[in-house]
Amino acid sequence: MDNSNPQGPAAPNRGTILFITTLGSFLTPFMSSALNLALPRIGTEFNIDAIVLSWIATSYLLAAVVFLLPFGRIADIYGRIKAFKYGVMLYSLSSFLCFLAPSALWLILFRILQGMSAGVMSVTAVAILISAYPASERGRVIGINVAAVYTGLSLGPVLGGVLTQAWHWRSIFLINVLIGVIVTIVSLLRLTSEKTEVGKIKFDFLGSIVFGFSMVALIGGLSSLPSLRGGILIFLGVIGMVLFFRQELKFENPVLDLALFRNNRVFIFSNFAALINYAATSAIGFLLSLYLQYIKSLPPQTAGLVLLSQPVMQAVFSPLAGRLSDRIEPRIVASSGMIINVIGLFVLIFLGKNMPFVLIIANLALVGFGFALFSAPNTNAVISAVDRKNYGVASATLSTMRGTGQMLSMGVTMMIFALVIGRVKITPEYYPRFLAACRIAFTVFSALSLFGIGASLVRGKLR
Repeated sequence: MDNSNPQGPAAPNRGTILFITTLGSFLTPFMSSALNLALPRIGTEFNIDAIVLSWIATSYLLAAVVFLLPFGRIADIYGRIKAFKYGVMLYSLSSFLCFLAPSALWLILFRILQGMSAGVMSVTAVAILISAYPASERGRVIGINVAAVYTGLSLGPVLGGVLTQAWHWRSIFLINVLIGVIVTIVSLLRLTSEKTEVGKIKFDFLGSIVFGFSMVALIGGLSSLPSLRGGILIFLGVIGMVLFFRQELKFENPVLDLALFRNNRVFIFSNFAALINYAATSAIGFLLSLYLQYIKSLPPQTAGLVLLSQPVMQAVFSPLAGRLSDRIEPRIVASSGMIINVIGLFVLIFLGKNMPFVLIIANLALVGFGFALFSAPNTNAVISAVDRKNYGVASATLSTMRGTGQMLSMGVTMMIFALVIGRVKITPEYYPRFLAACRIAFTVFSALSLFGIGASLVRGKLR
């Protein structure tokens, strides 16, 4: 592990780096949480069923996950700041294209492009930030970065609901264009490219392609169940992942450096805990957004205010959790957060037509507090478990686990929708099936989260 102070041109620009990476980290979760509130309106405008509607959210996550590892390695080779700049520019362009989308198919295609660029921003932002600050301040700045993520999640439901109700769901994408342009201009003017630490090495194209194919096949298969095609796609996805790991073991400079996992218990189980925690909790916003608008008949703006309680708690307590992880073992803080999440997920198993708003809001706040305790300390543990030269790969690995968890969460939800609701639009006659699907999903997520607690606890001591 490397605890030295950062060297090179990035160090004098710490304030600018913190501002840019924080604003960049705000963008992508804001987009996801804001669009959740617009999904019912999008479904009505394009006349699409529940599965296609799910793909508008999932395509973004899938693209981000597929490209996280390749872009993490590319950033290490050619420069993280350079990659971040290109990512922000592409994000701004793709957001504008989403604004113009004439159909659900085009919107999904442009969301894929948006997810690719979000992956670049996500994987480089934390690595740039960590490289600019000494180890003694790492938990603090990670806490600020995580708080920005949760601020995006906080403002997303509110602004998304207001924009969707007052103007149109397309206006959500214009907000992202505006912020993206600001980040692009400041990045181009104030950030200079840093010296790369790994040199010009051969890029693992084969591993990147196999990984991307495998993830697409797995998620496509989950959304196609119970058809034969769904089973075949899942089988191909599993085979692809086996081939991917074999490729990574043989390649000299793989996109996923399995050597980082060798004899590094903290790194292994911190990443595994992130995968499980995000897989168990990420679909909460999607499911409750639909629940509040379909079952509770709330307008988008009011539904956004209800959903606000979770990310506000995450934004408020993430910096505190980050500072705690500088003083207390991250394992203890993060595991405490996962225990709280299990309680919140268990309550949602009883989601029904008459569940009081007070209980929903209080439970979302509880989950938000638990997530705040988990995220920043877990990120601190992952980054601190590797040497400085591997920050980019470590950040990419953690981002991939987080994104894969989010994608699996949506994949499981889509599978349950396909099995319980079917390929139909969510209309009043299908509301009982929708509620049943929600309860099944939260039961699965509660059980999954219990395994996450175990992974978090056995990771060992960082200090």
